[in-house]
Order: sequence, then C-alpha cells, then structure tokens
Amino acid sequence: MRKSTSRHRQAALVYNPIKVDEKHLRGVMRDLSKEAGWDHPAFYPTTVADAGQSITREALERGVDVVLVAGGDGTVRAVAEAMAGTGVPLAILPSGTGNLLARNLGLPLLDPKAMIRAALGEFRHPIDIGWAELTRANGETGEHAFVVLAGIGLDADMIANTRPDLKKSVGWVAYVDGAARSLPNAKPFRVVYQLDDSRLHSTKVHSVLFANCGTLPAGISLIPSASVTDGELDIAIIQPTGPLGWLGVWRKIWWDNSVLRRFRAGRLVLQRRGKDASVRYLRGLTIEAAAVDPTPIELDGDAFGIAVRIRCRVDPGALLLALPEGHPVNSL
Repeated sequence: MRKSTSRHRQAALVYNPIKVDEKHLRGVMRDLSKEAGWDHPAFYPTTVADAGQSITREALERGVDVVLVAGGDGTVRAVAEAMAGTGVPLAILPSGTGNLLARNLGLPLLDPKAMIRAALGEFRHPIDIGWAELTRANGETGEHAFVVLAGIGLDADMIANTRPDLKKSVGWVAYVDGAARSLPNAKPFRVVYQLDDSRLHSTKVHSVLFANCGTLPAGISLIPSASVTDGELDIAIIQPTGPLGWLGVWRKIWWDNSVLRRFRAGRLVLQRRGKDASVRYLRGLTIEAAAVDPTPIELDGDAFGIAVRIRCRVDPGALLLALPEGHPVNSL
C-alpha cells in the first residue's frame, strides 16, 4: 500500500460514466488536484458487473487519501458500503436523479468544483450508515449498506415500477408514475417486527421504512426527526386505513411534516391535533421485520428483489465525509 505524505497525496474518483460527462469531470479533477499540490488522481468507472464496491476497495488498497463518488444514489450507496469503517474520507459529487444523501446533507447540487475542492481540503465530519440484512425465501442471507433509507412493501414496489427511461428524461418526478402503477393494486400485508429488545409486534402495513435520514426531493420531509449523526435509525410504519387513508398519509408527510412543522404556529396546530395513525414513527438501534410472503425491498431508491425478512441496524459515525470548509454540521 502506498504510504501518503504531505507532499504526495492522491484522490480517487469513482464515477458512473452514464451519469456524468466523463471527459469534462476527469479534466476538472486533474486541474484541481494539480492546483492543490496533489498527485494525478486515479479514476475508476463503474460497470454493469461492479456498481462501485470492488473498484472502491481497489482504490483503498492503492492507499488513496480521499475517494470522490459521482453517480446516482445507487453508486453512492455502493461506494459508501465499501468505505464504511475505513477512516478514509468520502466526497459526494451529486450526479443522479434523486441525490438523496447530498440533499439531506445540504451539499451544493450543481457545483462539482466545490465538492472536489472539499475533497482536497481538510474539513471532515463523520456520519452514520445503515446496514440491512435480507433473508430471501430460500433462506439465503446477505447484508448491504444504505445511507438514506431502506424499505419493505409498497415503496419498494413503486420503485420497481418506475420506468428507467422516464427517470432519465424527467428525473425524480418519474417516481410519481411508479406510484400510479403501484397504488391501484396495493394491499396491506402482515408483518411481525421487533425494535431493539422490545416485545414482538404484529400488524398490517403497506410499507415499513428504515431511515438514516428523512428528506426526499422537493423538500418532502418523510421523517422529520431523522438525523445522520444521532446514532439511531428512524422507522416509519405506513398504515393507511379507510377510503381516505392515503389522504391521511399525504397530509402527514407533505402538509404536516414538510410545511406546518417549519413554523411555530404550525407546530402548535400539530400538538393540538393529536396522533395520526396513518403513519407511526419509532426510533432505535436495530429493527427486524418479517413478512408472511416474499415482499419487495428497496435500498436508497434501488429495487433489491424480494425477501421474507429484513433486519436493519445503525453503524454510528462509520462514514467519514469530506465537506466544504465551514459547512454547517450541527443541523445534520
């Protein structure tokens, strides 16, 4: 492994060539690395066979001082999975449809130079990462990282039903089409779940979401209390009931969480209104949920097939981020 010194530092860029202007981005990386006195950067394009995990490990074995990732949420998730616990900083260059982690972190979405300079700078801050262990119907198990959220049920089905060509042309709005395809046939399913060491619970749901952070595109606050630095997972149990049940879910997520909660008067309204059973929130270190039948799973907006059980845990401070100098971290 190459031993880095103050005069010989090197950055690695892991990127999805479909999501970025490869020639331009590599040129900017070379120019800014030279300007900062760093060595020529190393470049690792993802492939169909490798979404980012293996090439990121290859970069780490090379002894690079920082890894930058440019691609969609799936690429960010794959690279973060390989980097968790290594102590090597990761810089995110938003390049995809949702840019979910970048939005939750408040990073500049349209200024890759700012994030490249951040990677070559000195400001670093740790955040939590989530891990989801999936059990398939045949008993096979596998654990995968997520940086934003994991889900079982309708949300995963909506993602699986979203057309890739529509995502490419209209961005995150394409998920509305996926929702339109999934909602008409959506049916509740029974899950048994356990939070930390509490007793078992059994209930019918449409989705269970396990969040490391909780903001979606368009400023939608799915889980307003979720934080990437609190060392806990936030769980949302989606349980619409009755003919107007989905209106209750929409009111809770959009109007209550994303509008009223931002203002003092709005928060008073929420306190007086009381609890809304359409969406229930929990918080803990680990949560396990088992479904009677194989059910769709998603991690950070990517479909992950079907499973009969999902066990999620938080790994506090396991991912070290490279951030722009002075970037506010108290609100993360």
